[in-house]
Amino acid sequence: MKKRLIYVVLALFIIPLVMIFAANTKIVTTSKDKLFDNVSAIKPNKVGLLLGTSKLLKSGNINPFYQYRVDAAVALFKAGKIEFILVSGDNSSVNNDEPTDFKNDLIAKGIPAERIFLDYAGFRTLDSVVRAKEIFGLTEVTIISQKFHNERAIYLAKKNGIKSIGFNAKDVGGKSGTKVMMREYLARVKVFVDLLFGVKPHFLGDKIEIK
Repeated sequence: MKKRLIYVVLALFIIPLVMIFAANTKIVTTSKDKLFDNVSAIKPNKVGLLLGTSKLLKSGNINPFYQYRVDAAVALFKAGKIEFILVSGDNSSVNNDEPTDFKNDLIAKGIPAERIFLDYAGFRTLDSVVRAKEIFGLTEVTIISQKFHNERAIYLAKKNGIKSIGFNAKDVGGKSGTKVMMREYLARVKVFVDLLFGVKPHFLGDKIEIK
């Protein structure tokens, strides 16, 4: 009985590790050669899909993940590598309007308002990617976020018939970066669970043409 219990405990420990390793390997492999850090090296696309995150930390300070994504989108636009920016983020509460925060800061950095489109129902990366195709009609896009996030988004894009590349915003190190990466490994496993069960975006809706 004791021996059987040991096997059960080992299985409960090993199986999740195997799942994390397999999911991570598949996502990294799929995104290989589709990620860019240098503006001059990336090919042009009509639209850049800027993935949302909260502007402020609990401390009230600016979230560096947010700031670096803004900077990356501005760099791409000003280099002529994208013509439009589709900001997809969470707008599920009065105190959390990621798309509008991004829009305001993009405009402050010189991006014309008419070149910015907002997706208020990008509650998860899955929602953002699928809605980019189903609502905004995109079959090819440049995804803008940190490298780890771009890797997952590119995998989701491929699974949903979207040709994508990723422009990597500056990463965040230290304790904050470590916490995010730990969550990312679990998020990568969830990608495959969602695909297995055919999980769809929370909302779809009327189509919007980017032009």
